[in-house]
Amino acid sequence: MINVLVLLAVSVVLVPRVDSHRPDWLRRFTPGSRDDSSWLWSWAWASDGTVSIVDRSPPVTFPARPASFGAELIDPLLGYVIPLASFTAPCPYDSHNSTGRRHPFDPDPVFGCPDLCISDGSEREPTDTWIALVQRGGCPFVEKARQAQKLGAKAVVVGGDRDNPDALLNMFSERDASDVTIAATYIKYWDYVQLSSMIAVSNTTHNGLKTLSLLISTEYSAWEWYSPIITFIIILLLPSLLTFITLLIHRIRAARAAQRDRAPESVVHSLPWRVWTGTGWEKHEPLFVPADMAAASSQDIERGLDTPNASTSHDVQLPAWVEQQVECAICLEMFVKNDRVRVLPCYHLFHIDEIDEWLIHKKKLCPICKADVTQPRRPPTEHHSEEHTAQPTTSSHARSPSTVAEPNERTPLLQSSGRTSDEPDSTS
Repeated sequence: MINVLVLLAVSVVLVPRVDSHRPDWLRRFTPGSRDDSSWLWSWAWASDGTVSIVDRSPPVTFPARPASFGAELIDPLLGYVIPLASFTAPCPYDSHNSTGRRHPFDPDPVFGCPDLCISDGSEREPTDTWIALVQRGGCPFVEKARQAQKLGAKAVVVGGDRDNPDALLNMFSERDASDVTIAATYIKYWDYVQLSSMIAVSNTTHNGLKTLSLLISTEYSAWEWYSPIITFIIILLLPSLLTFITLLIHRIRAARAAQRDRAPESVVHSLPWRVWTGTGWEKHEPLFVPADMAAASSQDIERGLDTPNASTSHDVQLPAWVEQQVECAICLEMFVKNDRVRVLPCYHLFHIDEIDEWLIHKKKLCPICKADVTQPRRPPTEHHSEEHTAQPTTSSHARSPSTVAEPNERTPLLQSSGRTSDEPDSTS
């Protein structure tokens, strides 16, 4: 990815600015006539041009599109436009020579399809600058250009057909067209009809043929010459771009899913917490209560408490195992004096910093029983299998004077103090 960005920066710096004509640095590497390999490129990145009748006031201009084969017009070309149908006819066919006709199509002067011969017997001067005018159809575009070149034309203008009157086509050759050295351009059908009708009523003649002065110009945009570099970069970056978009979407979905699995900070901070004083629990109310919970509490106060468990957890009669939790299940350390612990809705106790980090950034579930802390508080159960049955102390040997729970089928066989739960505490 870094190499591609460096290549793009170097290309922008090294490639000079292009306005209306091909830059000199690129002109040196491009021959005057295009080879067959450029037909697909010009078909994809076509340049624009114009065909103007300059002996009319104001000049009549038609939009045109240069062909991908033949000469490229660096400078505008001015010449006399003459329809091939006005002075050519199909060449005589020699029935004794089977190779006399080399083309699978019929010669036609209107379409400019070979082989055509001059019908009036006059020859055009090699120094004359004249432009052939033909119509689309009958044969490939490159054959029309070859025929016009054979007759001595400096360029050929191909008009559209009635089936696609508004189309401005990109003329190309699928085979080798390096022998075509004249320029070729395409105009729309109705422009071709208007140009032909203006020639028919023109008072200007050349070698006895009615004609008009035609100016052919080509406008090469900067995009056309930058397109090889840009296309290469696009093709190179497209897979990486699609991969980046896919990963970005995946990360967004994963972040949203993780956010749904976490508990809001307001909910976590609204949970009650306690401080172990060494002999008992010092209860504290949450420092922050969300607005919705405060509103629910005010409604309960106004209408009275309907259920015995509607008050806070400190007013509920808790079972023995709640007060007998001795260690944090996250850090696996015993609660010592001045430890602050958070009381979850499931009545499990954890160090406040550790459980807040877990609930806000990891999961909204209790690490022990997997209870959702965002759900309403449930009544405590009488039995619990995860916590030890002793009070937290300032050390691993000091115990609180509370009553030790009687052993049952869930009591561990090995106690941390080395004695069973039914033995009396020697320190009490």
